[in-house]
Amino acid sequence: PALRLISVGRIARKMFVRSILAAAIAASAYSAAVPAPAGSAAPSLAPAAAGAPRPALRLKGGQAEIGDDTKIAVFSKKDRLSMTLSDFMRERCIEKPDDKDAREMECIMNGVQAACRLIADMVGKAGIQDMTGLAGTGENVQGEEQKKLDILSNDVFKDKLAKTGCMAYLGSEEEDEAIHIAGKHGGNYVAVFDPLDGSSNIDAAISVGTIFGIYKAEGSKSFPLVKGEKQVAAGYCMYSTCSILMVSLGDGVNGFTLDSSLGEFVLTHPNVQMPKRGKIYSTNQGNLPQWSSGIKEYFDTVTNGKGESGQKYSLRYIGSMVGDMHRTLLYGGIFMYPADDKNKDGKLRLLYEANPMAMLAEQAGGKASTGTEDVMKVAPRKLHDRVPIYIGSSEDVDECLKYVNKK
Repeated sequence: PALRLISVGRIARKMFVRSILAAAIAASAYSAAVPAPAGSAAPSLAPAAAGAPRPALRLKGGQAEIGDDTKIAVFSKKDRLSMTLSDFMRERCIEKPDDKDAREMECIMNGVQAACRLIADMVGKAGIQDMTGLAGTGENVQGEEQKKLDILSNDVFKDKLAKTGCMAYLGSEEEDEAIHIAGKHGGNYVAVFDPLDGSSNIDAAISVGTIFGIYKAEGSKSFPLVKGEKQVAAGYCMYSTCSILMVSLGDGVNGFTLDSSLGEFVLTHPNVQMPKRGKIYSTNQGNLPQWSSGIKEYFDTVTNGKGESGQKYSLRYIGSMVGDMHRTLLYGGIFMYPADDKNKDGKLRLLYEANPMAMLAEQAGGKASTGTEDVMKVAPRKLHDRVPIYIGSSEDVDECLKYVNKK
């Protein structure tokens, strides 16, 4: 049955291509034949004069060229020839054949993408496989009720990273303490992660994601608490209308979209550069009454078009840092979660939310600050430390900080 299906698919594809070619040839015969009548805004659709030469049809790459100017997309080999994340990592190893770190990072990223594929599948099927709602296990160490998918995603991410043979420690939002990986699977790297950021959105089928950061353990006998600037890799995977894995290995940011027919993440966003300024701000504005007068003034200024850019800013907020940061990374603007009376140290976790996102932002040309210092320069005191964060386009962050620090 599977072979029969593949054959039917190929036949349908050939028929579709042939119909496009036939339409293209017919259109070219009409459009090339007779000049438009005087004073007419549109070309004549009169048929070609008898004996008039018919424009040549040439197939070139993924398009049909008709005559000198007309090009019509007919087919594409992109889905089979694209660079996958596996290819991308393998290429790095080929460029540095004697680099053990490159090969270990390839193993780690294989584990990451395997976990993300499984989580993407679970998120997509959550509503039909009874994976929505609370798990009934009570609160996690953050004081948050755990969803079923929080626990499942955490188990998947732990399992796939542990099996890479490269991990010494794993630190997760869903775990009270860091996990030590010993024995034959033990390695020299640390992974910190939020397995399912924005999981409160799951029951409403709104985008969620996974955030992760990777750094070296350097032979530490206990879970190493190091600054974000020591990260050797960071990224997130957004599970939405499609699943997109954004990754930085310290030399830029690249995005890979999951092609479910291939089971591979395909390079779709090479060398991402964040605009220096946007016109969107993203924050939980319901907390505005608890924020400082400086932040309130900033919002009043930019929403009325009186800021440095002169543009009126709009609010866009999903409630999943991954979703909000993905938009900010591509469109520019600013995402923020300031400290307030309820969360005096901020709400977002330093190690597995703020630091990985800060690395991505900075590698894409943006900035990330706590309001007083760069996010990745903050020395963590424990696994679940929290910080305020202002992150996004460099000029937007700089402008916002002038208000945050206003006396």
